[in-house]
Amino acid sequence: MTYPTQPTASHFIGGRYVEDTDGTPIDVIYPATGAVIGKVHSATPAIIEQALASARGAQAAWAAMTGTERGRILRRAADIMRERNHELSVLETYDTGKPYQETSVVDATSGADALEYFGGMAATLTGEHIQLGEDWIYTRREALGVCVGIGAWNYPTQIASWKGAPALACGNTMVFKPSETTPLCALKVAEILHEAGAPAGVYNVIQGLGDVGAALVSHPDVDKVSLTGSVPTGRKVYAAAAAGIKHVTMELGGKSPMIVFEDAEIENAVSGAILGNFYSSGQVCSNGTRVFVHTDIKEAFLTRLSERLATAVIGDPQDPETSFGPMVSARQMEIVQSYIAKGVAEGARLVYGGKRLDRDGYYLEPTVFADVTDDMTIAREEIFGPVMAVLDFEDEADVMARANDTEFGLAAGVFTRDLSRAHRVAAGFEAGTCYINTYNDAPVEAPFGGSKQSGVGRENSKAAIHHYSQLKSVYVRMGDVEAPF
Repeated sequence: MTYPTQPTASHFIGGRYVEDTDGTPIDVIYPATGAVIGKVHSATPAIIEQALASARGAQAAWAAMTGTERGRILRRAADIMRERNHELSVLETYDTGKPYQETSVVDATSGADALEYFGGMAATLTGEHIQLGEDWIYTRREALGVCVGIGAWNYPTQIASWKGAPALACGNTMVFKPSETTPLCALKVAEILHEAGAPAGVYNVIQGLGDVGAALVSHPDVDKVSLTGSVPTGRKVYAAAAAGIKHVTMELGGKSPMIVFEDAEIENAVSGAILGNFYSSGQVCSNGTRVFVHTDIKEAFLTRLSERLATAVIGDPQDPETSFGPMVSARQMEIVQSYIAKGVAEGARLVYGGKRLDRDGYYLEPTVFADVTDDMTIAREEIFGPVMAVLDFEDEADVMARANDTEFGLAAGVFTRDLSRAHRVAAGFEAGTCYINTYNDAPVEAPFGGSKQSGVGRENSKAAIHHYSQLKSVYVRMGDVEAPF
């Protein structure tokens, strides 16, 4: 099958597409039909070495450029990405199954925002001067070296850009491994960066399963690892990186709470719950999948939620009218189906959905459970699919304790008209990314990341610069040096 902006080979190394058919073949499957639409090959050891050697060889010259020069290239890449938004959005939809209605306004646009933001910041990365009498110290902010990015399958263009933009702005080079489930989009990010003027080797993409990721993470030529993925994967990657004392950023999973107080504007709260549970068919790490609704408005909330879910347009994700698409893969659909079965078996009330649709592809209905209790499986474990758990509450202190009673701490949200309560609750959340009267907004200007088991470090914003650079202190003595002998 031919589709727009189709990559021409499995890997992008040293400024060009590279193929090595000795690698294990990986089928590219379109989630809307289940059809195989392409094939890439997993990176062989030779490909891994070629990519890392290319990144290492390009790094010194890239870091030696001025920040203004690097930033100009990143901003040019952002312009190209915006010009090609339609084609890139179509490709994202083929890769992930997400509706074009969504990909056309979120994915490549978010990637372009990151390239533009960090491109603008590249020239501002300065040190400081510290006066000590006659003597003085100055600091230099320097690149780490070669960075490895390991992506998840839910936002392949965005993640490739979110990791690449700050890394390159700081003078690092990158080898990025996308998820084997969605291998296509990162190749286009690499192609666009090179077209915009990034020298060969500055941004490379190689394909592969977990073994390729493990080889990259443990390689002695790698200085930094940035992972977006599950908590179990994060533990393995963190341990492997620690063995080499490598810098690490981890954006992992969550089971985030969303609290809807009795004074909330119900229409907005329902909108937030939809965005926090059913956008991208629920395949978003920060989703607020534990929706605590005050008993005074619970039934009104559920009624309005069901009415709005009934208006979802489920169909061909390439059709701009479609607003809800398939799961990314047969395996992910089966995982979510097993959680739905557990929800029924453990006594939750199925309010809406719950079934697989009778059509090709990996479609599940948006699913809502009510009367969920804190000890149910669907309230404890990350499902990563279109399943919302609605829990009752009456008291603020009680609901805060329940909301924080989880190993995760990625995100949290609150809906209320009470300004003092809104900020009090946000301060009380044990989560890295919080929302008041909204959910899942992720502008590049804001730090994004989690606490507890949900991650280490931050992506986006000025905070990301600290995770892709290091400080060097230089002491300057203006007089003679004294010594004891």
